Amino acid sequence: MSNIRWSVVFYIFLGLVTFIGLAMLMSLVVKKDRVQACKTLKVVVEGKETFIDQHDISKMIDQKFGAVVGKDLKTIKVEQIEKEIEKLPYVSNAEVYLDMDGTVQVTVQQREVVLRIINKAGREYYVDRSGKKVPVTLKYVPHVMVANGNITEGYKQPLEEIESKLVQDLVTVVDHVRGDELWENQIVQIFVNDQRDIELIPRVGKEVLVIGSADSLGYKLRRLEAYYKNILPKVGSDAYEKVNVKYGGQIICERRGNWFIDSLQMKINMKN
Repeated sequence: MSNIRWSVVFYIFLGLVTFIGLAMLMSLVVKKDRVQACKTLKVVVEGKETFIDQHDISKMIDQKFGAVVGKDLKTIKVEQIEKEIEKLPYVSNAEVYLDMDGTVQVTVQQREVVLRIINKAGREYYVDRSGKKVPVTLKYVPHVMVANGNITEGYKQPLEEIESKLVQDLVTVVDHVRGDELWENQIVQIFVNDQRDIELIPRVGKEVLVIGSADSLGYKLRRLEAYYKNILPKVGSDAYEKVNVKYGGQIICERRGNWFIDSLQMKINMKN
């Protein structure tokens, strides 16, 4: 019984010491936090693009909120700084952390653009992964697909949503070919003709690939693949000006100078 009582007393004593120690540590932390001044502003910009850098973010914070270094941590408006950074058209998310050593860390995630639009009026803008419009800047030109031609949708303000089905189709094409070993290397540009049909400009070959819209896109690309594998080797790369898969179950080829459906089964059944 004596041994059991002493062990209980020991554990109670150990618990009290631990509790008192934690309480003292927390009080020191709180006290330090209340008097701690910012010693360093650290900015980390993440993402594959380089529309903005650490200097841009630091400069914007200084202009909007004054110099952060030297201020008491408790006076720094964390949420307001985050919201202000997220107003930048090239930023998708921002988080601000206050460390007890006096460091204010700002982590910024950039938007990833997938397409550059040049509309018929010459107005340019990017479209990001979420379907929002991002302004063009001379500071950085990302390596993305360019679409031009008879595109009427313009650009009014940063981060507005895509309005037309045509531009949505253009983004769908880019999303579909991304990561595809054949088409990501073969398609270098997208063009919208006077009939508002989407044309793909290939890297290899002189023919224009007409798909019309992004409807049944996978099916259309498979027919173009059949053209490259079964027809092009027989006629050569200079035979046709356009290869059209806009219409279901057909591969319609247009020779340079005159139009006809080639005898090499240009109108095909996909079962074959």
